[in-house]
Amino acid sequence: MKIVDVKVVVTSPGRNFVTLKLTTDDGVTGLGDATLNGRELAVVSYLTDHVAPLLLGLDPHRIEDTWQFLYRGAYWRRGPVTMAAIAAVDVALWDIKAKAAGLPLYQLLGGASRERISTYGHANGRDIPELIDSVRARLAEGYQAVRIQSGIPGLKAVYGVDSSDSDGSAVLHQQARPLVEDWDTDAYLRHIPAVFDAVRGEFGADLPLLHDAHHRLTPVQAARLGKDLEPYRPFWLEDCTPAENQEALRVVRAGTTTPLAIGEVFNTVYDYQTLINEQLIDYVRSAVTHFGGVTPLRKLFDFAAQYQIKSAIHGPEDISPVGMAAAVHLDLAVHNFGIQEYSGHTALTEEVFRHAYTFTDGHLHPGEAPGIGVELDEDMAAAHPYEAAYLPVNRLQDGTVHDW
Repeated sequence: MKIVDVKVVVTSPGRNFVTLKLTTDDGVTGLGDATLNGRELAVVSYLTDHVAPLLLGLDPHRIEDTWQFLYRGAYWRRGPVTMAAIAAVDVALWDIKAKAAGLPLYQLLGGASRERISTYGHANGRDIPELIDSVRARLAEGYQAVRIQSGIPGLKAVYGVDSSDSDGSAVLHQQARPLVEDWDTDAYLRHIPAVFDAVRGEFGADLPLLHDAHHRLTPVQAARLGKDLEPYRPFWLEDCTPAENQEALRVVRAGTTTPLAIGEVFNTVYDYQTLINEQLIDYVRSAVTHFGGVTPLRKLFDFAAQYQIKSAIHGPEDISPVGMAAAVHLDLAVHNFGIQEYSGHTALTEEVFRHAYTFTDGHLHPGEAPGIGVELDEDMAAAHPYEAAYLPVNRLQDGTVHDW
């Protein structure tokens, strides 16, 4: 068996997705997700101009060898563009291998370690009453754990909070320049404990509640927030501080027992070494799509398992159904699974990407279709061309672009 055709498909059924399609001389096809939110065309060029010529004629069954070839052969390693491109190839190869075997991917990863995959959904509101309505809506959809995000008094726009977004996830703005949001850390730190208090008061102590700080706090601020939230027993505090400085999590860990989740912007195991070795986090958050695929993410989870750290794959709307399917297969197989983020997709997206995975009573299952269980309708994809789009940028009230 050899790869004889490599195609990169860009489509925007509500938001942009990049899909790699590999075809073998036996007519077996494999799909991989290469979406990089707001920088999609950089990955398209990487795949089309640099990777596709290398794949023609290769044996698709040599997944590990191909992964190492693409990672090491470029000399310039790591980075989100490179790793999203490699991830697409890796998942497409796993899709082909599992189809050739006539098995769903999870069976090639060791089989199921559980019956179904627990998830959490997104709830948000411009104020606390609107947030409570959003939580109630997520529970009505079947979710049994909910991430809560709230507008901040005095701030006109906060990332992850948009009442026009019915599923509670952040809106990607289809426009020529990023939306600029404002930020006030002190106002945020004052408000979030009150948010948890109100939600706990409405829904009780049993509902798992998660919260995402979106990298916006210093280590001391993050420790303070974690400490203030301890009475409400959050499931986790996510991305509390930019963790490129891995040692910063020592400060956070020393200041709070609130569980910590980090990693959605990481793309190799080296981003995690200190965090895992020193047990500074409780959940690893990388996505199949941005971490180089199933091959390295499975290795990361095995590494994390030695320190009782669990998986929590990133699953926003900008992970296409191809990337989500690969994640759910991996979730079902690994023994140190924690929880899966699941925002769902629009009906139009699901017409373009028909998938075998299902969502029932707050849980996912990858299904039993051979491969990853996703089919791409290329005609539908072509009917929805790429649109320039950016995630928001936030600034402090003095106009400074805010990082932490």
